Amino acid sequence: MSDQPSRPIVAISFECTPLRSVRQVSIPSEASPAYRSRLERVQRAISQHGTRNTYYLTNGFCTFQFTNDPDLGWVRFAVEGTVLTDEADTKTVGSDLTIRLDKETCDWLTQPAVQWLTLSVKHAVEVEFDRYIAAGDLARAEERLAREQAASDASGGFLGMNL
Repeated sequence: MSDQPSRPIVAISFECTPLRSVRQVSIPSEASPAYRSRLERVQRAISQHGTRNTYYLTNGFCTFQFTNDPDLGWVRFAVEGTVLTDEADTKTVGSDLTIRLDKETCDWLTQPAVQWLTLSVKHAVEVEFDRYIAAGDLARAEERLAREQAASDASGGFLGMNL
């Protein structure tokens, strides 16, 4: 056995935007198709879930490692969507996530396994969001967005392309 630290069995990463910090989601006419699509997804999230105690995750990934070989036996899912918290923003109470298989190195992967893992990703992301809250990252994300909004307001509302 090795004494080297092992990689986590489940690795999760994401970027978080508190929807209460989104003042207005207007889509600029010169927006790229990718940016337009992202803003439309945020608009749908706000319409469906509101802005109170809701957070939009982007650039999310959840990777499951099934072997001790870092090049073999893993699956990665892409994750985007809304996480909902309790009234005090201390615990995740649900999510509305789009989850899709992104990459894999398991030639033994079957469709029923992908379906089960997709459900597991939802639960894993919700648990990770609780850890995110506990670590204080939610407060830091809100502070960063407040600074960006202040800079935008100070410059007349324009910070550059697609902002």
